[in-house]
Amino acid sequence: MPVAITYGYSRDHREDLKQWMLALVTTHDGDVPLFLRPLDGNSSDKEHLSAAVKEVMTQLRAQVPDEQEQRIAVFDSGGYSEATMKSYNEASIWWISRVPETSAAAKTALQEEQKQWRPLSDGSGDYAICLMELPQGKERWLIVRTHAQVQAAQEQMEKQVKKTQQEWEKRLWHLSKQAFACQTDAQTAWEKALKGKPSWLLATFTLKAQQQYQQRGRPHKEARAEQTTWYLVPTLAVDQHEVTALARKKAAFIVATNILDEQRLAHEQVIGTYKEQGGVERGFRFLKDPVFLASSVFVKKPERVIALSFVMVLCLLVYRLAEQLLRRQLLATDQTLPNQVNKPTNRPTMRWIFQCFEGIDLLHIRSGSRWHTQVLGLQALHQQVLRLLGPVYSQFYFFSP
Repeated sequence: MPVAITYGYSRDHREDLKQWMLALVTTHDGDVPLFLRPLDGNSSDKEHLSAAVKEVMTQLRAQVPDEQEQRIAVFDSGGYSEATMKSYNEASIWWISRVPETSAAAKTALQEEQKQWRPLSDGSGDYAICLMELPQGKERWLIVRTHAQVQAAQEQMEKQVKKTQQEWEKRLWHLSKQAFACQTDAQTAWEKALKGKPSWLLATFTLKAQQQYQQRGRPHKEARAEQTTWYLVPTLAVDQHEVTALARKKAAFIVATNILDEQRLAHEQVIGTYKEQGGVERGFRFLKDPVFLASSVFVKKPERVIALSFVMVLCLLVYRLAEQLLRRQLLATDQTLPNQVNKPTNRPTMRWIFQCFEGIDLLHIRSGSRWHTQVLGLQALHQQVLRLLGPVYSQFYFFSP
């Protein structure tokens, strides 16, 4: 069925342009694309990603038995919902997902003070474990906070604290200029003014009485005050302990899985597996790169859009397979290649390798009725890459490894 090329939510903030979407599934090892499905431009992530995951798992089960490999669907919070998780559990699909902070259960878990924090083995942060009984079934939740995220949240909170404190100082300054007939009126005005104040901002006040006399100027010692006017003298302070605690809560996020057995998948493996799900995003980054000349599409027919999607992902497949092959060969032979800053690496990107191969020319020489072809500009780095990739690649450059 043709896709609908229409307006929808644009991550590039180009709501004026029509679009279509791609459901893409990649492998955990090498980010190799396994599944592609073009979607309507206004498709819902929760609905269509769930269908894509189920179809991929069905196809994999038909090709390879479950005993031969462990299959886990990993996705971001956009694919997490009660209905989706329930359908995965019923289909016996193992999954790992981030829990959206908007859910009531997630808010409660993040607000509660966790007592059993455990350090991550790499020293990057801490995590706590919660076994949740939810309507869709049992889930293992890992509340994670890294030191880098805590630092970023702390800096963001400091900016917010400074701005909010200045706003409240200005608001209370105006309040301090108001005169009240009695202490009760001043107290009532103070309580009304503090509505909406953040809990980490501590506000106190004292009352100052000012005598009003009938005559102007300095009153006599025997003069009696005609009335007494009361003024508020506010004081603001910041509870740094609460600010730090709030920043730590803001930095935390929840990774959930329906694999309850820690022996089957350890806690840190759950966290690490979720963090490595960026392969799909790297694939989309490849497809949207202006160098790929597909950031803007000028075909209009849905059939051509579907065909273009297939060609784009096919290019991504070839790109990832070549990258995976080169990295495996470098690791197997204990070799390295220079990266962009001329430092050795055994995990180069194919984009960098393609750039290294720029400037190689073919020289065609005619000798009578025969043509001879020479490759110009082939350096030692190019020869090393061709040796690693194998004889088939070397033949294209008339090079014998």
